[in-house]
Amino acid sequence: MPQKPSKSPAGKGPRTPATKPARVAAKRPKAALKAASKTISKTTSKANQNVSQERIIRALETIAAHLSAQGKPAAQRESFKQADAFVWHPDGRLAAVPRVSRVELFLLKGVDRMRDILMENTERFANGLPANNALLWGARGMGKSSLVKAAHASINAERKPADKLKLTEIHREDIESLPALMEQLRASSFRFIVFCDDLSFDGNDASYKSLKAVLEGGIEGRPENVILYATSNRRHLLAREMIENERSTAINPGEAVEEKVSLSDRFGLWLGFHRCSQDEYLAMVRGYCSHFGVKVDDDALEREALEWSTTRGSRSGRVAWQFVQELAGRLGVKLAAT
Repeated sequence: MPQKPSKSPAGKGPRTPATKPARVAAKRPKAALKAASKTISKTTSKANQNVSQERIIRALETIAAHLSAQGKPAAQRESFKQADAFVWHPDGRLAAVPRVSRVELFLLKGVDRMRDILMENTERFANGLPANNALLWGARGMGKSSLVKAAHASINAERKPADKLKLTEIHREDIESLPALMEQLRASSFRFIVFCDDLSFDGNDASYKSLKAVLEGGIEGRPENVILYATSNRRHLLAREMIENERSTAINPGEAVEEKVSLSDRFGLWLGFHRCSQDEYLAMVRGYCSHFGVKVDDDALEREALEWSTTRGSRSGRVAWQFVQELAGRLGVKLAAT
């Protein structure tokens, strides 16, 4: 009898040897995607581990600073009499600064309004009256940090040693140890300005939360004998992309952004510094030259000062001071007050 041809599924031809390789080929992209996914997962896991390790290290340093501060004997805590300025180290040590790098208050031009407000706030605090934490923000080189140091020196000029304000600087990278510093200062009979220059936060840096708790909101709060002054080029202390990332990734963007920008709100006093005019810049140059005895014809001084600012691309107190240093060096004049 004739053999019946084998049946194949409807709509399909007989199986060919190419079918199996085709299936294998179809599986290869899936295998490649799976392998790539594993690689990305491992990389992400390592990155997360590194971030976690850094946070653990910072937390341990903060705990160590707390323990170190608590272990200080009373005699050591009261060593503030040896100087009017100190630099805080996160290991719990306050290093005395015999001579503060500063300029005289009257040499700061173009910041009259900010100067008067900060001086009034500082004097109230020095006299034991209520005063606000202050954030000095704005254009670079316009005398923000110089004003803080000059105000401190001016307030102390006519005060008795026992009534003098102490200026304590904490570096930006040590801000997480701020609670330990506050613990030390709280036990002292002196009054302190805690000063942080160029304060800002970037990326995933969460140390700003330590600052928020100290300023307002913590159980202990800010000690009555401590006030905090900070300078920054940013009004909200946070990078723009840091705020925008919160807005784009959060479930409730408004709440996430509010948490970020609320840091600057905890400074009761905001002082904005803006770029100076040409007349203000020349007044700064002339003020420095007169104070330090740098004698130059006024027309030549103005011409060279403007040329200097043009090559720097800006006009500010810092640029004016740099020009005066250059000019004094060329003329062989030492910058000692006359």
